[in-house]
Amino acid sequence: MSGLSASDQVAMGVAHDKSIVTPSYTNELETPSTDLFGDPYPTEDEITTLRRVPGKVPWNAYTVAFVELCERFSYYGSTVVFTNFIQQPLPAGSSTGAGYDGQSGALGMGQRASTGLTTFNTFWSYVMPLLGGYVADTYWGRYKTICVSLAIAIFGHILMVISSIPNVIAQPNASIGVFAVSLVIMGIGTGGFKANISPLVAEQYKETRMTMQTLTTGERVIVDPALTASRIYMYFYLMINIGALVGQIGMVYSEKWVGFWLAYTLPTCMLCLCPLVMWHGRNRYVTSPPQGSVLSKAISLFRYACRGRISVNPVTTYKNLNDGTFWDNVKPSRIPPSERPAWMDFDDAWVSQVSRGLKACKVFLFYPLYWLTYNQLNNNLTSQAAVMNTHGLPNDVLSNLDPFALIILIPVCDLLVYPALRKAGIRFSPIRKIFAGFLTGGMSMVWACVIQYCIYQQSTCGTHASDPDCEPVDINVWAQTGSYILIALSEIFASITGLEYAFTKAPANMRSMVMAVFLLMNAASSALGFAFVSLSADPLLVWNYGVMAVLATVGGVAFYLWFRGLDKDEDKLNQIPQSNIDGEVIKGEKEWDAEKEGMATQIRMHAGEKTTVKL
Repeated sequence: MSGLSASDQVAMGVAHDKSIVTPSYTNELETPSTDLFGDPYPTEDEITTLRRVPGKVPWNAYTVAFVELCERFSYYGSTVVFTNFIQQPLPAGSSTGAGYDGQSGALGMGQRASTGLTTFNTFWSYVMPLLGGYVADTYWGRYKTICVSLAIAIFGHILMVISSIPNVIAQPNASIGVFAVSLVIMGIGTGGFKANISPLVAEQYKETRMTMQTLTTGERVIVDPALTASRIYMYFYLMINIGALVGQIGMVYSEKWVGFWLAYTLPTCMLCLCPLVMWHGRNRYVTSPPQGSVLSKAISLFRYACRGRISVNPVTTYKNLNDGTFWDNVKPSRIPPSERPAWMDFDDAWVSQVSRGLKACKVFLFYPLYWLTYNQLNNNLTSQAAVMNTHGLPNDVLSNLDPFALIILIPVCDLLVYPALRKAGIRFSPIRKIFAGFLTGGMSMVWACVIQYCIYQQSTCGTHASDPDCEPVDINVWAQTGSYILIALSEIFASITGLEYAFTKAPANMRSMVMAVFLLMNAASSALGFAFVSLSADPLLVWNYGVMAVLATVGGVAFYLWFRGLDKDEDKLNQIPQSNIDGEVIKGEKEWDAEKEGMATQIRMHAGEKTTVKL
C-alpha cells in the first residue's frame, strides 16, 4: 500500500481507514475527522461543548416493536389474572371463574400459593433468556431463535387455555397441574424471545459513530448513536406497555364477566400474530448471523487474562485484577504470534468490547434489588386492592395504572424532559438514570407501606384484613395510584436504561447473551423474592413494603457510589469499534463494491467504521 499515491489511497478507501485488517490484529488507531461522504466527526472539544440529539428511528424498528407489543399483550394479559385464578375460590354458581359483581376466582389455593407460582413464573421466564441468547449467538442467529421461541410460547399458551376450561377448573388438582406445565413451556418460549427481540430492534439503526449536523436554526449539534438507541428503547418500551395495558384491561374484564378460559384464549390469539409479522420482515430486517463459540472464546480470554493474578491473599488478587492492565495485556497485538493460543483469532477491538460488556454485567448485578419493588405489582399490590373499596372495579384492574402512566410519561421524558436537561447542560447519564430509578422505586414502596398501614388501622379484622370473612375497608382503591406512577417513572429510569446499556455495551456478536444477563437479574430477583414470601401475607405486609423500600434505596445509593466513575468513560466506551470475532469491523450505514470498476474488493463504512481492503 505504501506505493499508492494519495489520490489512489483515497480511491481505495485507505484515507478513511482506521486500520487495515492484517495479521497485526489491531484496529484501534487514530480516528479520522470525516467519513467518506465528508460528514465531520466531532472533535473532543465539540463532544464536550455541543448539544447532542438522537438520530432518526428506522421503520424496521417499529415493526419489531409491534411484534413485542403482541407478545407482551399475550404475556401480561395472561399473567394479570394469575393471582385471582390461583388464590381466590370459585365463586358460587360460576363454572368459569367469572365473578360478575363479586370476586373472580378458580382454584382457591390462597395468597402464598399465588405469590409462589407467580414468582416462579417470573423467575423461569427471565432465566431462560440465557439459553435463548446462547443459541442465537452461537447457532441460529436472532431471527430464527425468535421464530422458534414464538412457536414454543404458543404451545404453552394453548395448555394454559386447557387448564381454564370449566370442566378442568372443577378439578383443582388437575387444573393446577396443567397450569404449572404451561408455565414451564411458556417460560422457555418467552425467554428465547426476550433475549433476542431487544437487540434486534436496536440493530435496525446502523450508525455507530457520532456525527455533526447543522439544524435549520443554524445550531450545530452532535447526532449521538447512544441517544438514538435510548430513543429506540423508549418507544420499544412504549409499545410493550400499550400491549400490556390493552391486554391487562381486556383480560381482567374477560375474567370478571366471562371466565378465565377467555382471559387465556385472547392472548393466545394475539401471540399468533407475531410469526406473521416476523415472516413479513424476513428479508427486510438487519440481522446478525451466529458466529460459533463466541461465549467460550470470551471465557477463554478472561481465564487467559487471569493468569498469574490470582493469589491466596484476596487483597493481592483484587489489586492484581484492578491494576489497569488486565485487558490490555491480552490484546493480540501485544502477544507475539508464536505465543498466541489457537483460539485467539480476534483483534484488539474485540478484547475492548468484551471488557466493556463485562463492565455492563457488573452494573446489572444491582438490579435484583430494584426488581424486588417492581415484582410487587403482580401479586401483593393486587391482593392489597382486593381488601379496599373498589367501587365495582376488578381488584386487578389497578395494575394497569403502571402501563398507562408509562404511555404518558415516556413521550414526556423523550420529547420534553431529556431535551430540556441536555439544553441546560445537565448530563443525565445512564448511571444517574439507573440511580434515579432505584430511588423512585423505593418511594413507590413507601407509598404502598403507608396504604397498608391505613388498611390495618381501619379494618375490623385488624392486621388480618385479607381474611375472606372480613369486609373491605373504606379506603378508595385509587389511593394506590401513587405507587403505580412512581414505579412507572422508575421503569423509565432503570428498566429502559438497562436495555439500552445492555445493547450499547455488549460486543456486537454477544448482544443476545449480554441482554440475557440483564434479564437474568429479574430471575435473580424472583429467587430472592422467595425469601420474602413469608412477609407477603397478613399480618406482615407493612414489613414487606417497608423492607422493599429500604432495599431499593440503600441498593441505589450503593450502586451510584460504586459505578459513578463509569460516567467519565461513557463516550469512550461507546466509541470502541464494533469488531467481529474474526477481526473484521461490522458494516455501517453505506457500502460500495468497486469490483465492477476492475478495482480490488472494498467495503467502505459510513460513520467512521473500519474499511476492509483486500488486494
